[in-house]
Amino acid sequence: MQLSIGYSPCPNDTFIFDALIHHKIDTKGIEFKLTMADVKELNTMAFDTKLDITKLSFHAFAFLTAKYTLLDAGSALGNNCGPLLIAKEVLEREAIIGSKIAIPGKYTTANFLLSLAYPEAQNKTEMLFDEIESAVLEDTCKTGLIIHENRFTYQEKGLHKILDLGEFWEQEYKLPIPLGGIVIKRDLDHDLKNTVNELVAQSVRYAFDHPASSREYILQNAQEMELEVVQKHIELYVNKYSENLGLEGKKAVEKLFEVAQAKGIVPPIENSFFLT
Repeated sequence: MQLSIGYSPCPNDTFIFDALIHHKIDTKGIEFKLTMADVKELNTMAFDTKLDITKLSFHAFAFLTAKYTLLDAGSALGNNCGPLLIAKEVLEREAIIGSKIAIPGKYTTANFLLSLAYPEAQNKTEMLFDEIESAVLEDTCKTGLIIHENRFTYQEKGLHKILDLGEFWEQEYKLPIPLGGIVIKRDLDHDLKNTVNELVAQSVRYAFDHPASSREYILQNAQEMELEVVQKHIELYVNKYSENLGLEGKKAVEKLFEVAQAKGIVPPIENSFFLT
């Protein structure tokens, strides 16, 4: 049996899925056909239901609960690991609100958090996440919202942090910040969905138990090639919630959707979004 799967080239995803994709674990006769793409593109593909399984921003997932359900395994949640709003200089709130902001996609969780912190900010430009620092440096945009490896390298380029949106979330709600999850088509067989969930969890466990095994695959696809940066990225985004959301992880996702619905950022959600 073949299932299509999509995830990003970022180190946390390649670390998690290396064992699954390269048959380092028993995949129970399932062959996974990979599409590797930026989170913005993966979100767009999910709206068209192009993939059986995919990495998805939680913001985008709020619009897609009728089509997909969330696996317990594979998610990126954590503490102090949110998107960063950056600029060439420290700015006051009014200047931030009035600035042209580069964002990594309309339906990214990063943009959702930005909407919470600066609801008045409306002048946003979508671009690939790895183009945002350059856009700020070249004054194409006054401010930028960075994710992934860029949070470890922006200072080297003379850029300044205005706000860590993960810290903003945690101060407000006292919960880890849900950034992205792994979802599977809702209409697939119930047992198949649970098998895939267990395989992703096994792949995470294999990665933790054999950290050097995935190194070559990670570096082949990483934007930032320095091993130290790559390792920091993995340590920040891959944790206990990646193996299993658990009660606290699910509570964080529920809170994210509750807040998003209350503020009218996403439509009312009528479907149960966790795997059953």
